[in-house]
Amino acid sequence: MSTKIIFERSRKGRRGYKFPKLEIPEKKEEELIDKKFLREVPAGLPEVSEVDIIRHYTNLSRRNFGVDVGFYPLGSCTMKYNPKINEDVASLPGFQQLHPLQPEEHCQGILKLLHETIRKLCEITGTQWGTLQPFAGAHGEFTGLKLFRAYFDKRGEKNRSKIIVPDSAHGTNPASAHISGFDVVEIKSNRQGMVSVENLKDHLDESVAGIMLTNPNTLGLFEQDIKEIADIIHDAGGLLYYDGANLNAIMGKSRPGDMGFDVVHLNLHKTFSTPHGGGGPGSGPVFVNEKLVPFLPVPDIGFKDGKYFFDYSKPDTIGRISGFYGNIAVIVKAYAYMLFMGADGLKRVSELAVLNANYLRVKLKDKYHLPYDQVCKHEFVLSASKLKEQYGVAAVNIAKRLLDYGVHPPTVYFPLIVPEALMIEPTETESKEVLDYFIETMEKIYLEAKENPKLALSAPTRTPVKRTDEVKAAKEPVVRWYR
Repeated sequence: MSTKIIFERSRKGRRGYKFPKLEIPEKKEEELIDKKFLREVPAGLPEVSEVDIIRHYTNLSRRNFGVDVGFYPLGSCTMKYNPKINEDVASLPGFQQLHPLQPEEHCQGILKLLHETIRKLCEITGTQWGTLQPFAGAHGEFTGLKLFRAYFDKRGEKNRSKIIVPDSAHGTNPASAHISGFDVVEIKSNRQGMVSVENLKDHLDESVAGIMLTNPNTLGLFEQDIKEIADIIHDAGGLLYYDGANLNAIMGKSRPGDMGFDVVHLNLHKTFSTPHGGGGPGSGPVFVNEKLVPFLPVPDIGFKDGKYFFDYSKPDTIGRISGFYGNIAVIVKAYAYMLFMGADGLKRVSELAVLNANYLRVKLKDKYHLPYDQVCKHEFVLSASKLKEQYGVAAVNIAKRLLDYGVHPPTVYFPLIVPEALMIEPTETESKEVLDYFIETMEKIYLEAKENPKLALSAPTRTPVKRTDEVKAAKEPVVRWYR
């Protein structure tokens, strides 16, 4: 049976629920809501039975791929397995039934959790204090760059208008800098895939506000010159921003604050184990060193005389940057994950993530081109450029063919400095058996590309939805149903 959308399943008069009779007199809508806000005609909602709706969404879920279904080596996204105990903790009534407008004295438990989460993440990152308000990584970047602006405005340095971004950076970095009012300056990577210190020096002047980096970078390589880079930027009067997307590689091993970063954002939904993808949920908290603490968003979470409270006493604050206090459920899951793992466990996470990535790197480099052949951290980048040149099989074709083998594709065509890029991040939660299956599958696809390239060029063939017109889907999306 083909999967129909929920509106096509609708039949007039069908219902999947029925509210119990009210024990108090029921008021008419116009008595509760001003008439000008009421619909002239009822909303066109589907009318379905309970079994219809259960089957509909269950069938939809079976057409999708998730980390609970199979291997998901999506580079730079850290699609690790998410322990279900975190979901149980976040679902506890004391958390789930809280209202953000409850008085402080009624929500001491969650305030303590938020306060301790900030404290623990400061210890992990080597920073002074932070905010949990940002809803995702890019929101954290925007917040961090607003902190940059507030810091320089307070010092009377309104000329600080340039943000330096490497050519290997996440695309959100230049976007966040631009919408925050800065001019973006791109610098080139050197032959080792690192920031070119010499090229960096060429762009330093009194207009530089700072640099945005992730370390390890998007090639999965640790920036060996990070201390020199930090000194150069600081000597020029600028600040350093740390994109925390790749923190899973260094927990317990190295701290951004110790490297010289002034602002750090993390992706709790990546590193600290929350299911994510498809636009959410996310959490991108921001942490800073001592000189930027006064500019953090309000309300802060304070503690005094044995009580936790909302602290608005920051005259230099950039203000509130979310409706309330952040994506609380994600923060609760991250807190539970940190308590469960402990300091030694988080360190072990990074050790295994790095071990798994290097195992795959060494096993695959004889078949696929490895542009930067050196020890990596949590991820590495292969190139399908030679397969494309010789057999017409590009990175996108390899990605599609992997779906036929039950493996989610890695990130493709990023970073931009690697042609036909395949960015692979196995994470720490995958076993050797899973990694070996991925190696075997990639080797099969390599042989197919040489002997029968049509297999990859027509893939996927075993999925519920075959190859689609992605350009048309992007340019002419159908996002609503018409009767």
